[in-house]
Amino acid sequence: MLDMTIRGIRALREADVILAEDTRRTLKLLKFYRIENKQILSYGVHNQTKSIPSILKLLSEGKKVCLVTDSGMPSVADPGGHLVDACWRKGIELDVMPGPSALTCAMALCGFDTSRVFFTGFLPRGKKRRKFLREVKGKKLVLVFFESAVRMQATLKDVLEILGDCEIFVGREMTKMFQQLYRGKVSEALELFKDTKGEITIALNLKGREES
Repeated sequence: MLDMTIRGIRALREADVILAEDTRRTLKLLKFYRIENKQILSYGVHNQTKSIPSILKLLSEGKKVCLVTDSGMPSVADPGGHLVDACWRKGIELDVMPGPSALTCAMALCGFDTSRVFFTGFLPRGKKRRKFLREVKGKKLVLVFFESAVRMQATLKDVLEILGDCEIFVGREMTKMFQQLYRGKVSEALELFKDTKGEITIALNLKGREES
């Protein structure tokens, strides 16, 4: 709510139907901006594919439909990609209301050379995560990904073992009220974020520090 744009508020006010990743959170958003009497439909990872035909029907009837996700940008490691693709295939007009994106915020705040960035959404779990980290080892880039608080310790331990004690940027609850930012070494982040909560964005500087 802190970074909501004027265009975003206007789009929600003009919408006939609002698709919400979490209807409870979206209702709080609408209440905050005094937006009332809207039809709100659940649209998340559990039903994003099977809901598309009914949404396309609403759009074909001339309804204005807005998609809202909880803590990021629709379609960027969040629900929305399947629906956007379906709209393009049907020739339905689309638009986006720029808002807070943890990916671009992390790129701006990390201070690393982001001329070459690899964004991979959420890392896989367990052995697949370790396999992925071995694949990117030695590549000169900044690796950006999302992580859950419950998996963060396991992920950082794998990073430390496979990629070494590289520079890391951690953004917790980015663009929200309890935002926390950290830049340092992976070993230090392991200690600092032992009992953490919230949405986490990580950037790893695999290029190493450039000497001036």
